[in-house]
Amino acid sequence: MILANVFCLLFFLGEEFYEASPYEPVTSRLSDIFRLASIFSGTGADPVASAKSNHCLDAAKACNLNDNCKKLRSSYISICNREISPAERCNRRKCHKALRQFFDRVPGEYTYRMLFCSCRDRACAERRRQTILPSCSYEDKEKPNCLDLRGVCRTDHLCRSRLADFHANCRASYQTLTSCPADNYQACLGSYAGMIGFDMTPNYVDSNPTGIVVSPWCSCRGSGNMEEECEKFLRDFTENPCLRNAIQAFGNGTDVNLSPKSPSFQATQAPRVEKTPSLPDDLSDSTSLGTSVITTCTSVQEQGLKPNNSKELSMCFTELTTNIIPGSNKVIKPNSGPRRARPSAALTAVSFLMLKLAL
Repeated sequence: MILANVFCLLFFLGEEFYEASPYEPVTSRLSDIFRLASIFSGTGADPVASAKSNHCLDAAKACNLNDNCKKLRSSYISICNREISPAERCNRRKCHKALRQFFDRVPGEYTYRMLFCSCRDRACAERRRQTILPSCSYEDKEKPNCLDLRGVCRTDHLCRSRLADFHANCRASYQTLTSCPADNYQACLGSYAGMIGFDMTPNYVDSNPTGIVVSPWCSCRGSGNMEEECEKFLRDFTENPCLRNAIQAFGNGTDVNLSPKSPSFQATQAPRVEKTPSLPDDLSDSTSLGTSVITTCTSVQEQGLKPNNSKELSMCFTELTTNIIPGSNKVIKPNSGPRRARPSAALTAVSFLMLKLAL
């Protein structure tokens, strides 16, 4: 037993727990597919009709309406259900190959709906669990150790790359809104679907419609002193908030709304003025405003409008002090040369008139 543990330790020594994904990062989102899922799942439709609907059955019907989806689905169902002998219920290798072809060649709007459909009862959840024909592609007589299964997967370059991609896109992140790296549900769901058809094929562990738990067909029995690492590996499937949130979001037809990095403040709206000129380029928050501007601002406050100290306030003042020639629709900009209204000149004229009358 000790020698076996030492062998296991030497075997895994030097292997990274998480390997880098060889695939390009997924930058697109599930917007279009989520919209389809929202329509198909009945979100926004009659709640009574939606509650009675079996969304996984609807997904299978939708697949049958697409020639490519129907053809490849019929192919893997036929192969995975073909019994070879009483001792060997199917050809697992051929079943896996047919499943890989289905998920690689059929658009996600069909495959994702079948894998991640939302359920309200056990009949629907069982149909969802049976999507990949688990009796052939998933289950076995005994559950192998998860680290042994990982070791077998890593001997195959394609399985190894798919597993690394799953860890890269579905590893729980507690620094994001969704617990997914870069808040990208599509990357996680795509990586999950990419592992189907290999020794590490994951699936739903039961037909519980209220709780989503997925796992590869393995356990951590017989891990010895590697049990902690084995449990950590298994939890990336069974207790993964990123994967769980992505599946639930797709089933509900809702994508994540990322909050803006900097909050936007709504400025107080000024009274609307027809043909108002824009803020002059040479006007800033520190620009001295004339008497006519101050008088106008006082009237705005008397009307009960609440001003603020932003640039929009200066713009508001500039718009309000625009001069319009009486009897015409012509607007005179404050900086339009000789015609510009000068408050100081007006005060000088009034003072001169009062002085003349006094004399």
